[in-house]
Amino acid sequence: MATYMARLADQVLERKLRSAGAVLLEGPKWCGKTWTASQKAQSFIYLQDPDNAQAYRDMAAVKPSLLLQGDSPRLLDEWQMIPVLWDAVRFAVDAKGKTGLFILTGSSVPHDLTISHTGTGRISRMLMRPMSLFESLDSSGAVRLSDLFSGTASVEGVSDLPLERLVFCIARGGWPASVREPDEIALDRARDYVDAVIAQDMSRIDGIQRDPSRVRGLMHSIARNISTQASITTIKADIARDEESLTEKTISSYMDALRRMYVVEDLDAWSPALRSSTAIRTSPTRHFVDPSIACAVLRARPNDLLHDFKTLGLLFESLCVRDLRIYSQSLDGEVFHYRDRNGLEADAIIHLNDGRWAAVEVKLGVRMVDEAAKNLLRLRDTVDQEKMNKPSFLLVLTGDKYAYQREDGVYVVPLACLRD
Repeated sequence: MATYMARLADQVLERKLRSAGAVLLEGPKWCGKTWTASQKAQSFIYLQDPDNAQAYRDMAAVKPSLLLQGDSPRLLDEWQMIPVLWDAVRFAVDAKGKTGLFILTGSSVPHDLTISHTGTGRISRMLMRPMSLFESLDSSGAVRLSDLFSGTASVEGVSDLPLERLVFCIARGGWPASVREPDEIALDRARDYVDAVIAQDMSRIDGIQRDPSRVRGLMHSIARNISTQASITTIKADIARDEESLTEKTISSYMDALRRMYVVEDLDAWSPALRSSTAIRTSPTRHFVDPSIACAVLRARPNDLLHDFKTLGLLFESLCVRDLRIYSQSLDGEVFHYRDRNGLEADAIIHLNDGRWAAVEVKLGVRMVDEAAKNLLRLRDTVDQEKMNKPSFLLVLTGDKYAYQREDGVYVVPLACLRD
């Protein structure tokens, strides 16, 4: 069996197990949820096991608590296969009054779950994503996000990841199995993932049959509009090149299914207190949970991306968003984007739950760093610091080699030097 590669999610899961009776570990399939959960679990039940699946359903129909018996934490893998387990876990947590009893994993959110209680206060939710560059050992980790927030960072370092390898990492993605594969076959994982979503998962999630060609067309449009605020209307117009009959209502329902499978993870807008009455754009920025999905849908190999720098720049931004989300989760934070009607923007806003925040611009090369830094400084001055904290730092993430601090205080850091 392959050696387990440490994940940043390990620390988050351990923390949640100490504070809640059960933890629901959600995320896209193939991102490593079961493997990570099994590192903490003391007993297991795999509900998709074909040899025992029917027996598990029969037991649940009579006495669900039988499936909960075992040493704690007990792992219930793909719990949504038997939805009644949700209420059984909640009841068991109430009855025992202890923390760290159960870990539930799931790669989709069922549309019509019949549960009597949300689990609030008993079941803590945790979203797991594919591996970041630091977890896949492609980032040196010379610059820590936590140090930037605490003001103790010594921002200096050199990335050893050449552009060609960075582009390969975008196309390969952070799928644990891909990271372990030889380069010549690692790219196939994302394509296999996309094919499974299109051919099987989109209909299995709620029993509604969806046209695979329409699913592929929608995913292709999202890929073409990655890292933009494309509306449903824009996506419909884009898809209409191939199919004019797809309505906005149908597109929205397909998008909802992709979100419930954690395939799509759009970036919501940040709404700070501003010094002026400038209107903030609230449309989400389009992203897949991993940029390799976009590459797979577009059939774009690394060499193709090296000859299309516009697309590469958008995919690099999506890669940065993925990694910032993973690193921020370790710090109990979330990531948003900012854009107002005057064109002032930040590709990412990291907002920690203790109120600290930072603004990030993404530039693949170094030619646009000056402009990015000016935008960040303008944003800092636009936010009303009498009502909010001032930013902990301003950061330009690049695909270049060197990490340093500019004279204006803005940090410039290669993504391949960053970690949590």
